[in-house]
Amino acid sequence: MGIDYAKEVILTEARTLEDLAGRMTEDFERAVDLIVNSHGRVVVSGMGKAGIIGQKISATLASTGTPSLWLHPAEARHGDLGRVTKDDVVLILSNSGETDEITLLLAPVTKIGARIIGITGAPESPLGKHSDVVLDLGKIEEAAPLEFAPTASTTAMLALGDALALSVLKRKGLAKKEMAFYHPAGSRFKEVLKVDDVMREKERNPTATVEMTVEEAARLVSQVPGRAGAVSIVDEGGKLIGIFTDGDLRRGLLKDKGLIQRKIGEVMTRAPKTIPLGSLATEAFRILQEHKIDEIPVVDEQGRLAGIIDVQDLLEVGVVW
Repeated sequence: MGIDYAKEVILTEARTLEDLAGRMTEDFERAVDLIVNSHGRVVVSGMGKAGIIGQKISATLASTGTPSLWLHPAEARHGDLGRVTKDDVVLILSNSGETDEITLLLAPVTKIGARIIGITGAPESPLGKHSDVVLDLGKIEEAAPLEFAPTASTTAMLALGDALALSVLKRKGLAKKEMAFYHPAGSRFKEVLKVDDVMREKERNPTATVEMTVEEAARLVSQVPGRAGAVSIVDEGGKLIGIFTDGDLRRGLLKDKGLIQRKIGEVMTRAPKTIPLGSLATEAFRILQEHKIDEIPVVDEQGRLAGIIDVQDLLEVGVVW
């Protein structure tokens, strides 16, 4: 009996989703338009189980590139309404559309000037009437005995919220790289992060000519914002011809006390390990690890210096842990 009943619960919810898919109308497109064209955030609210689903929808929106926050409808009446601005879109979830905490939220949000998207099974309810766009769930048969606990209705809300968030994502056309940016702790972020995104460039990438002394180059490095562990040596056309690191300086001074007065072109490491622009940051880490070095210059197709990557840079973005 237990397994049979469990199957019936799942099938009930599956039928709800199938019915929901058939209810998609131009109102859904209008909801997507509201969010895409908004200059603010998507503020999501709901009470009880619908509120829990709302929190998940808000998190999904944020993680797919749409700024969003969760607003508890009861707390909204005690000061949190100040989180809502006229530029926001407020997404409100309520199957009945007449929950007290929800109905008391509608007039203030309307007065603020925010647009309202209502997800409800009752378009003629207060929520439906106050909404700029209504996403109608339809009449839903809950899977729970006597329909006391929201089950199929919250499943429908969740699926509709996912559809809305992902449709907005598709409309915005965010690339894989942009998506991964919102998940810096995830493996996908590391899979798409390029050396171009991590490398130090311009004033953070000190360069020298072969005629400079080691002392002059060291002064250049000391003026760089943040820590710099190496100086790249380039020719007149900006092509990389060598590198000189902190380690080279320490080891060289142990052998030659007059090192700092020598020309850096005489003591630099010629033809250093490099990595091309557009390469994966994980490949840079592999080279650093394999050759037991801490810095690697980034070059373009002509061998011109574009930037430099320090192992610390990879550590900061989570490529190294």
